[in-house]
Amino acid sequence: MPTPTVPRLGGMISALLTITVTLLAAPALDLERLDPVPQDQVIPIQDFFRPPNFSDPQLNFAGTHVAALVSGGLDKYRLMVVDLATNDLELLSGIGRMDVNRFEWLTDERLMFTLSVDKKLGVALAAVNVGSLDNPYPLIQYGRHIVIGIPERNRLRPLTWVSSLGRGKDGGIVELNTDINTANFVDLERANVNSFDYSLVDDYNRKQVSASFPVPEGGLQSGYLSDKDGELAYSYTVRDGRYTLQYFDGETWSPSPVDMEFVDVLGVSEARQQLIVNEDLYNGEPSPVREMAALTGEMGRVLMQDKGYDFEGYLYRDRATRLPVGAVFDRATPAMVWFNQTYQDLQKLFEGSFPRKIVRISSSNKAGSIFVLSVRSDVDPVSYYVVNLEKKSLGPLKASRPWIDPQRMNRMNIIKYKTSEGHKLDAYLTLPAGASKEAPVPLVVVPHGGPDQRDKWGFDSTAQYLASRGYAVLQPNYRGSPGYNWMFPETDQWDYVKMHEDVTAATQTVLRTGLIVKDRVAIMGEGFGAYLALSGAVHAPELYKCVVGVGGGYDWAEIMREAKDSQYYSGQYGRWRLKLGDPNTEPEKFRRISPIHFVENMKAPMLVAHDKEDPVTSVLESRRIVSALNAHQIEHETLFIAQEGGLAHLENRVELMGRVEAFLAKHL
Repeated sequence: MPTPTVPRLGGMISALLTITVTLLAAPALDLERLDPVPQDQVIPIQDFFRPPNFSDPQLNFAGTHVAALVSGGLDKYRLMVVDLATNDLELLSGIGRMDVNRFEWLTDERLMFTLSVDKKLGVALAAVNVGSLDNPYPLIQYGRHIVIGIPERNRLRPLTWVSSLGRGKDGGIVELNTDINTANFVDLERANVNSFDYSLVDDYNRKQVSASFPVPEGGLQSGYLSDKDGELAYSYTVRDGRYTLQYFDGETWSPSPVDMEFVDVLGVSEARQQLIVNEDLYNGEPSPVREMAALTGEMGRVLMQDKGYDFEGYLYRDRATRLPVGAVFDRATPAMVWFNQTYQDLQKLFEGSFPRKIVRISSSNKAGSIFVLSVRSDVDPVSYYVVNLEKKSLGPLKASRPWIDPQRMNRMNIIKYKTSEGHKLDAYLTLPAGASKEAPVPLVVVPHGGPDQRDKWGFDSTAQYLASRGYAVLQPNYRGSPGYNWMFPETDQWDYVKMHEDVTAATQTVLRTGLIVKDRVAIMGEGFGAYLALSGAVHAPELYKCVVGVGGGYDWAEIMREAKDSQYYSGQYGRWRLKLGDPNTEPEKFRRISPIHFVENMKAPMLVAHDKEDPVTSVLESRRIVSALNAHQIEHETLFIAQEGGLAHLENRVELMGRVEAFLAKHL
């Protein structure tokens, strides 16, 4: 890559552009306002959960234009392109009620993007040219489609994993011809066509395909991987819960001996047969990021190994060479490791302009002379800036949430707590204004979902919302959370009872600070977080005054039975069967990990909420827990959302959080 000259920017700030987007506001919510409410007003619920006004800005290769997703503060995303020289902007039109979800630059003039309806992914993959954003055209419509790679030999022929070409059957990888723009967008729902009848779009879809690739054998396909040049290189298959890696030589697939139980593939290195992996050791040492020979499984040089955390993040690639030059991950706070001295120098330079902020390179031009930076903190949502090294200029691009006043937000504190084995894990404590030992406050414990997710230091909408209402918020990372697995045996990633015990330990640690009113503690969560919330209520009933569960699963035997039919198109059931066991042969184990069987221990009232169209956890799980609460005469409230897209819609999220606020006020 060309080595950029690093100037001393100091405090020099020159505005490069100002962007204003005007869209029609939904009548039920006040979304036309993009500024913070006055200081003497309560911050509305909607302001914490509104979609970002501006997100994911990406430079084209020449650095002449930046594309981004914009909402105007509304509950809908559009694609916008700005000419950095003239400040002229274009806003995508012609897509009706669809939302833009993701996009990529194919060339300096053409973009490819995905569309959804009612927040459902996979409605369409489309393309559009700069200068004619009012004339987008579809490439693939309906069914699954995931872009795997964009070949450097011809960036107008992206490689895409599709299923709609086979009317629901896995269609494998195809090469799409984005020069063909004769297709029309088809709305099957408005055309009153059965959602499984793709006859109206099959011909369109097939015309876009310029080449196809063989589908690997050996199990269900769970993913594909391209090399640094965007060419198809690897596939992941799963059978009976076990994942295998296969290598593509350009014509045929061959299995790799790599044991996928102990490595996570992060990407392809410079050589096509060389991978960069995160090696899971489970030997008391954090996992290293290292190179690995895919055809032999032989481990190579270590690129980085943190002293206290497993790596869980992504590689940053240079735009020109496409080689990995850095790694982004999380310790207790966000971390960045550069393998390249030039980028190390740039990072120091950028951080010097934004002290006490998290600064990341979001995008750059191919020459490495223009960068888009993301800048954020725990009280300040992300804002974007443009740096031009040649012009020695640094200027604001756009704030993601201009209606948030950082002065009214509350700091996220990092605390350590000990597990039963004595391991120290991180938790985040956000205290409301005025909280002290002399003026303790009520606490809401919010375990994250997953369980293979984690909470991170930074601006958190739920924590800030609850803190604005006077509650302290505890977000514990428990075993199974990425970054901490090196401390525990591999089996602990599937030990849900121990995860609950970790949450209890974190709660008890905070209670010992004296900052919390001990008899005013609630626990709430979504997804697996809801499971942990109910587990806390039934196994530590003395701790919690009330509980909120949103979209939770509470009976693992029933979850497994319902998932069994999905084994023919998804690897999830097989994975659970491998790691959790069989509820038919181990009924006592499944009873022990299912809090629905211990509801009689509860002392806390519960708010049960569920999206009826939840694609992850069946609404039957929430109906079952309501029946159990009724049977044991446990006070409860319910909220079942029937609208398509459910909690992905802002109005439904606002309704839910309003119910949560009223529920906490009543019981806490």
